[in-house]
Amino acid sequence: MATLVIGAGLIGSQVARILVERGEKPVLMDVAFQRDAIAQIVDPDKVTMIAGDVLRPLTIIDAIKSHDITRIAHTAANPLLTLGAQREPYAAIQLNIMGTVNVLEAARITGLKRVVVSSSSVLNHYLDGGSDGGNFGKEEAFPRPTTFYSATKQAVESLGLNYAKWCGIEFAGLRYGAVFGPWSGAGGGGPSNVIRQALKDTLAGREALVPPGAMEWVYSKDASRGTVLALDAKDLGSGVFNITMGRLTTPAEMAQAIGNIIPGAKCKFEAPAGTGVSLANRAEHADLSRSKKHLGYEPQFPLQAAVRDQVEWMRRYSS
Repeated sequence: MATLVIGAGLIGSQVARILVERGEKPVLMDVAFQRDAIAQIVDPDKVTMIAGDVLRPLTIIDAIKSHDITRIAHTAANPLLTLGAQREPYAAIQLNIMGTVNVLEAARITGLKRVVVSSSSVLNHYLDGGSDGGNFGKEEAFPRPTTFYSATKQAVESLGLNYAKWCGIEFAGLRYGAVFGPWSGAGGGGPSNVIRQALKDTLAGREALVPPGAMEWVYSKDASRGTVLALDAKDLGSGVFNITMGRLTTPAEMAQAIGNIIPGAKCKFEAPAGTGVSLANRAEHADLSRSKKHLGYEPQFPLQAAVRDQVEWMRRYSS
């Protein structure tokens, strides 16, 4: 019996690391492995790597059957997340929605029960509508996502919960905050790349760009730990969980955290060209009460601890 981790990147590699550290040999599936980057997170010899594409459902079914898979953590997503989906909506819709449906359908066909899927805290922020107060008979009863990426994540959650209701799948959708953390390969999402570049610049004595708006972050080691907790949980409750730091971080707080770890660091509040990482709705942070109750999740890396851990990792690998 084994865990299939789909997507061997920023989060998936950390999920594999946690499973390896407790004595398992997970199966990592990716369309294009970045072996050097993965090796900085987890020993490649302690995982099984297989090529596969969530847009080719037979590769998922083959992986389940060939490796005696009993549960799946699906972490693959479109490149650059929100920004990437705004640039190429069709590709993001295909990968995020149909890729997840292929995973859920493969689980249904093979009788596999537990499927944990990456959702996003964009659904806590990129919303409009809801002015009719939940009255089913009115057109604006429910909030609607305001970006392509958030629309795909709403669809993923709704489809997963219907697979749970009608097909017996034990589904969990995890609303990660903006993830940053150790990762030297391509991908990782816009927010992660912004923080990595900011830390790289400050370590080199250059001025760093810090996103000018409030953000709800989560460190990749917390996101992956939340994922493993969802794989293990006996009771998945309502099936959707916030996995964040549990607070909004202002630009000044991010700059201060960087300065505390890298003395003399200089930061300016400006979004790097071509990015869109600040939140549309900055009023509320995610409520972690359900995650704590059903998963036992609490963030172990508050902001400064997360920055310190990544800086130490970057110094080790000169990323």
